[in-house]
Amino acid sequence: MAWILLILAGLLEVGWAIGLKYTDGFTRFWPTVWTALAMILSLALLGVAMKSLPVGTAYSVWVGVGAVGTVILGIILFGEPANPARLISVGLIVAGIIGLKLATTT
Repeated sequence: MAWILLILAGLLEVGWAIGLKYTDGFTRFWPTVWTALAMILSLALLGVAMKSLPVGTAYSVWVGVGAVGTVILGIILFGEPANPARLISVGLIVAGIIGLKLATTT
């Protein structure tokens, strides 16, 4: 269950990272509300997951899921470059997340 919560926390991190772009410097009300809500929920789920997962693993996976998701959505939504170096780097982050999962016994 902790891993599911951790992945959900990472997906919410993607939501607030992308949401920051839409807040326009926190000048748009509803995007700011949704972004803040995603931040709070993301951190809350991370905290619950850390009850049973090692802190280094949980935090690294949370950041990794957020980073990978944000890069992918940046490419899709904002036309950011999808050059080979970026895609290989994202693949390395995914490999690291998988490695941490396999190395964690909980």
